[in-house]
Amino acid sequence: MNIKIARYIHKINYKKRKINMTKKLSTIVSGLLLSTTITFAADSIDNAFKEGKVSGSLMGYSKVTEKSDTLTTGTIGLNYSTASYMGLSANVGFFAGHEVEGSATSVFSDKSIMNEANLTYAMDGFALTAGRQAIDLEWMGDYHEAVVAGITVIPNTTIVLGYSDKQAVAAEDEITAFSKINGSKGAYVADVKYGGISGVEINPYYYSVPDLANWYGAKVTYSSDMFGALAHYAASSEDVSTTNDGSMLALEASTALSGVSLAAGYIKTDKDGGIGSMSAVGDNYEPMDDGSAIYLADAKMVYGTVAYSVAGIDLGADYAQTKAASLKDKELNLTADYSFTDSLSASLLYVDINAETMSDSTYGSVLVSYSF
Repeated sequence: MNIKIARYIHKINYKKRKINMTKKLSTIVSGLLLSTTITFAADSIDNAFKEGKVSGSLMGYSKVTEKSDTLTTGTIGLNYSTASYMGLSANVGFFAGHEVEGSATSVFSDKSIMNEANLTYAMDGFALTAGRQAIDLEWMGDYHEAVVAGITVIPNTTIVLGYSDKQAVAAEDEITAFSKINGSKGAYVADVKYGGISGVEINPYYYSVPDLANWYGAKVTYSSDMFGALAHYAASSEDVSTTNDGSMLALEASTALSGVSLAAGYIKTDKDGGIGSMSAVGDNYEPMDDGSAIYLADAKMVYGTVAYSVAGIDLGADYAQTKAASLKDKELNLTADYSFTDSLSASLLYVDINAETMSDSTYGSVLVSYSF
C-alpha cells in the first residue's frame, strides 16, 4: 500500500477536517481538472446552467469537556456549479450554522456566509479562478476572496500563482465573515510542485504580505510502497520591527507493517521568533488537535502516530511531547472514522492533554457528515 507522507500536513486535525469531510477540492485544483475535460463542455450558455450540478453537506457536531461543558451545532452547506462553456464556468456556495446546545457565539461569529462565488476560465494546462474560493496550500487555507492561476504546461510540474484580499472560515465549529488580510494589502503566493522523479515531490514556495512579512520554504517528500520520508524548512523575514524573524524545520519518516501505518516526526521553530507571521493567512501544520504550542518561540515537538483499519473503521492514535520556552505538555489524540456509505460518515475524537505549566485538559467530540 502507498503511504501518505507528511502526515502532519495531510492529516488535518479534527477541528479543521470540515473541508475534507465533504471531500472538497480546492477551487484551483477543480479548475485544473476542468481544463482536462473541456471537450465535454456545454454547447451554449443555457445548457451550461442546465447541466450544472448541485452539491452540499449536512453536519452535526458535538464537543464535551471534562467539566461537562457542551457545544452542539448543526451546519448546512449548499453549492451550485455550472458546466463549462467556452472555457468559462461559475460557482456559488453558501454555508450556515445553528447552535443546538451550549453557546456557539464564540465559534459562530456569523450564522451564515456566502463562502464561494467565483468564475473560472480553463484551457489545456491553465486555469484562472477569480472570486471567493477554497484554497488549500502550504500556508494559505480556508476560504479566500482571491485571484488564483494554476499552470501545468511544464511536464510533471504544477505552478500556482495567487493574490488574496480577504479570508473567511466555514466549518462545523467555526463560521467567520470575510475580513481583509493585512488591512487592504492582501497576500501573494507562488507555489511550485515538481514530480518528475519517481516517488519524489519537490515543493518550493514563496509568500508575501506587504508591510507584514515575506516567507519562503521548500518541502521534499519521498514515498514508496513500504517507506516514506519528508524534510521541510520554512523561514520568514518580518517587516514589523517588534516581530522577530521566524523559521520551522520538520522531519518525518513513515512505514507500513502488516496493515499498520506508523509515522514519527520532529518539528522545531526559531529560538526567538517561533514561526513568525507564517500562519497569518491559514495553515495546515498542527499535527495534534490542540497542538498550537508548536508555533511558539523555541518550540520542539516529537510525535508518533499509529493508524489501522478494521471492519471498515479507521482507527488512529497520535502522541506528542512539546517543549517551548514557557511551556511543556504531552498530548494524546485517539480517533475513529467510519463511512456508512459514500455520502454518510462519522468521526470520533478523544483528547487528553497533560501540561506542566498550565491546566490539564480532556475533551471528546463527534462529527457526523452527510454529503451530496
